[in-house]
Amino acid sequence: YEKAAMLGHVRARHNLGSYEFNQRGDCDRAVRHLLISSKMGDEDSLREIKELFKKGLATKSQYAGALNGYRDALEEMKSPEREE
Repeated sequence: YEKAAMLGHVRARHNLGSYEFNQRGDCDRAVRHLLISSKMGDEDSLREIKELFKKGLATKSQYAGALNGYRDALEEMKSPEREE
């Protein structure tokens, strides 16, 4: 997953975040990966950060950053330039 994630593959970045949390127990690295994939428009990553926030494992600022980044990514995908 790491190589694909570093090359910009959104799903690989999400999977790497999930792996870091579920297999390695590294919440900080997991949140960093999930933040990146959320900001690239990955809804599953946004949901995971929300759950981590609810459990007190992600900060309000991290969740807000993920949410804003996700919204920005969606807007970018809907932009008139993209539809041309």
